[in-house]
Amino acid sequence: MCRPIYVYVLFRPKGPPVTRSPAPEPVADSPTLTPAQAFDALYAFCAPALVRQAYLLTGRRELARESVERAFQLVWQRWPEVARDPDPAGWVRAATYDYALSPWHRIRPRFRRSEPPPADAISRTLLDALLKLPPPYRRALLLYDGVGLGLPETAAETEASTPATANRLLHAREAIAARLPELANPAELHRRMAELASLERPRAARPPAVRTDSERRAAFWTRAAIAFTVTLIGTTALAMRTAPTHYEPPVAPGTMVQGVPPRVAPGSLSQRELALRAKLRQGTASGPERLLPQPR
Repeated sequence: MCRPIYVYVLFRPKGPPVTRSPAPEPVADSPTLTPAQAFDALYAFCAPALVRQAYLLTGRRELARESVERAFQLVWQRWPEVARDPDPAGWVRAATYDYALSPWHRIRPRFRRSEPPPADAISRTLLDALLKLPPPYRRALLLYDGVGLGLPETAAETEASTPATANRLLHAREAIAARLPELANPAELHRRMAELASLERPRAARPPAVRTDSERRAAFWTRAAIAFTVTLIGTTALAMRTAPTHYEPPVAPGTMVQGVPPRVAPGSLSQRELALRAKLRQGTASGPERLLPQPR
């Protein structure tokens, strides 16, 4: 049995900072959901908005969709933990942002090509200004001026102090206002960011497909871990089988080495060796004479 999931709007209008209250206790006669049904409900509520937010973070439609799917695959793998979290939407949002802003995407061949920009000139300028911000600044600006979180909540989700988050927001707003002076007002900036996000509507996968991919990925990594463990055990067993079983101390200097045959003096030379020695002694001291062909 799974407890009901309470989520929050991810792209609400910007207003004064809102303090989240604890989730209400479920009513006794409220219908219970299976884990799959609760996951599908959370996915249906959060995925469309998260895809648009990931697009503002990355400027890539395919990467935005992949980030949301990978985040929900992680959610399904850790569903007991996420289901008991007071803010499951914030949990999956943080996982989506972490994957979308990963620096490893820069070396992936499929993401080296640039994507078509928005058709509107102001939207192109705003997206370009957002992508030129450092990733922590971009993330803080999207959470505060886009999603509408308060400053302490933004600082907690970005894992930064409140003063550092405030400085990031100020610098990000200044950079946006330098490119688009009409967006110096935070309310206007929020409206333009919402419009830019609504222009792109990439389709995310269906919840059953995400759950199936998550289970396949978990099974793959489980088999990989088992194979690695078996290989490690086999390597350890081979090393123990072939390694020496006792310690042999090195021979100290000046100690007589046992087991080495004694030196044997050379014996007498044979007739052939004596003739060869006499021939060598008759040659010049500076070296052998020059060889010349002799007629037969």
